[in-house]
Amino acid sequence: MCGIWALFGSDECLSVQCLSAMKIAHRGPDAFRFENVNGFTNCCFGFHRLAVVDQLYGMQPIRVKKFPYLWLCYNGEIYNFKQLQKQFGFDYQTLVDGEVILHLYNRGGIEQTASMLDGVFAFILLDTANRKVFLARDTYGVRPLFKVLTDDGFLGVCSEAKGLINLKHSTSLCSKVEPFLPGHYEVLDLKPSGKVASVELVKFHSCKDEPLHVACDTVEALPSAGFDLETVKSNIRLLFENAVRKRLMAHRRIGCLLSGGLDSSLVAAVLLKLMKEININYPLQTFAIGMENSPDLLAARKVAAHIGSEHHEVILNTEEGIQAIEEVIFSLETYDITTIRASIGMYLVSKYIRKKTDSVVIFSGEGSDELTQGYIYFHKAPSPEEAAEESERLLKELYLFDVLRADRTTAAHGLELRVPFLDHRFTSYYLSLPAELRIPKNGIEKYLLRLAFEDSNLLPKEILWRPKEAFSDGIASVKKSWFSILQDYIDQQVDDLLLEKAAEKYPFNPPKTKESYYYRQIFEKHYSGRSSWLPHYWMPRWVKATDPSARTLKHYKSATQE
Repeated sequence: MCGIWALFGSDECLSVQCLSAMKIAHRGPDAFRFENVNGFTNCCFGFHRLAVVDQLYGMQPIRVKKFPYLWLCYNGEIYNFKQLQKQFGFDYQTLVDGEVILHLYNRGGIEQTASMLDGVFAFILLDTANRKVFLARDTYGVRPLFKVLTDDGFLGVCSEAKGLINLKHSTSLCSKVEPFLPGHYEVLDLKPSGKVASVELVKFHSCKDEPLHVACDTVEALPSAGFDLETVKSNIRLLFENAVRKRLMAHRRIGCLLSGGLDSSLVAAVLLKLMKEININYPLQTFAIGMENSPDLLAARKVAAHIGSEHHEVILNTEEGIQAIEEVIFSLETYDITTIRASIGMYLVSKYIRKKTDSVVIFSGEGSDELTQGYIYFHKAPSPEEAAEESERLLKELYLFDVLRADRTTAAHGLELRVPFLDHRFTSYYLSLPAELRIPKNGIEKYLLRLAFEDSNLLPKEILWRPKEAFSDGIASVKKSWFSILQDYIDQQVDDLLLEKAAEKYPFNPPKTKESYYYRQIFEKHYSGRSSWLPHYWMPRWVKATDPSARTLKHYKSATQE
């Protein structure tokens, strides 16, 4: 996890512009570099480093003697860099996994490069010999990337939007800052003036398609094909374990977020099992956050005892959660209601990890709800086919919601997040299964995933079959959910008259509740006029919901209420 920043064709003094690069310093607390491009005095790279691999030669932009005309700034982890080296005979000059991007590009161009990378990434690649600039981002946008491109060819690129919004340009303040689309790469011509012109934007991978890099995976071919239940269960276990194993690549201590729900519990259990297998000689630290005796804390305690992790509990108090709202919204760069609610706990547990422990590489369960139909409202899907379509829609929009939350809340505290449920191979396999197999069954969501691990003894049965809790609700007590605690506080902060006129003040995505109005006010304070970053609020489908919390849906039942 790092922070990347680059400018091409700046009219303003670079020493002034580079102040914007410091807005993302939290993403890389270990080192910083600012470097001009030879022959292009108005082009430069900025890099904030979190050193996870190759402590000695890992600074960026990466340049190697073999390709002196290539400059690479990237944020991410490429899990198959050793397999690609073996397959193509690449001669690496560093231990940095991202160096493979230079070799792949030299061998087969940008299309092959983006398609063959098994991992999470956002990168800027400059080829001064051919006068090209390339941008690319992984399939689910696990690593963030924003860009601004003016009509006269000034390009700014950054891991977070906050590093671009105050850039100066001769024509005006740079206004059209936008997220770079996941699963895409862009080709731009670099002019002698240092300005650029976009040539094409190409989608190189869709979540349903088996990735091209399967040939370079540690599990090349599945031992058995077909959709009979035992085969499917076996393949799910095999590919998920493979997804966790490849993410063990790190020279810094590994930890795991543990809410006590199915997803994070499965990740923690498989992670601990594999760490033992490869003789990692320190205990796995797991981290849970919640109010005293909240459902998540109790469940996480049970999982930690079962798997034998070194467990840490962060007790959330209401005042601390409320005080964090503004800094959380600033970190997130969104005003989405459910994203903000869920981010407060994750932000505070990340803060604890950074201050109180030496864990830096943090595993988490993001992506499972979207992939395996874990949201409560999937019980109301009109048909398996519509449920499958909704699952794909949610995966495509992850970069706006859960993946955004997971990245910003951890990156704000210099941690690196790893999300095995969003492994390209695992997701494409799961989405290839018949729609009927993937829907909730017997009133239980994620039925197939639970069934696949039923006989593994990885988790206690009551955790494996624990009903879905929204993270923002599970951290609170059953009697009073986190969202209702937030609403009680905000009710005192927003006047009724303000809410009545909300649609006039904020015509795009107008707030409908005092809570959403409160969040929007804070967002506009930091990112005025940027409301289009959020195309729409996250809301459940097929139900008449006015609030995104699972606890407002009729299907929701807490174990203590049964």
